[in-house]
Amino acid sequence: MTHDSAVPDELTFWSFVDYAVDKAVREMPSVDAEAMRLVLTLHRATSMLVYDLESSVHRPSGWTWPGFRVLFVLWLAGPMEAKVAAELSGMSRAAVSALLNTLEKDGLVSRRRAEHDRRAVNVSLTPDGRDAIARGFGAHNARESAWASALSAAERRTLVDLLGKLMEGSAAAEAKRRT
Repeated sequence: MTHDSAVPDELTFWSFVDYAVDKAVREMPSVDAEAMRLVLTLHRATSMLVYDLESSVHRPSGWTWPGFRVLFVLWLAGPMEAKVAAELSGMSRAAVSALLNTLEKDGLVSRRRAEHDRRAVNVSLTPDGRDAIARGFGAHNARESAWASALSAAERRTLVDLLGKLMEGSAAAEAKRRT
């Protein structure tokens, strides 16, 4: 494997994908270039979207992207065990536990020990938390609409279907790997 440290000056956030795929294929011809391009592009698009939502909506509302995800889950699904909130928000239990400290300190959530298992913690929105997420979600959804406006309704449905298929394939591959 060769190591060329010269990176073209004209690279941008998006052009790096083409550069990276081309370079990886030259360095390692067995690379699945299409899969690499798909994952790099998906990651970059997701990073841009999350950065936009966090900087334009969530930070001004006083919370982070992870904070929004937990508040959103509690808002729509109602009170639940912290471990379920972690699963539904796509975060680790430890990350949610630390995040709940901040959200509780800010008066947005409340925690109490579960009656069925003293080790378990139930989490719910406070009235202030419910008001905050309802207000914040309006701005969040406006940004979602702005992002989605680049696609037609049919393209949106197709993209959602394809992403669902990608996630199902990943879950199936993980299940197969575990057996």
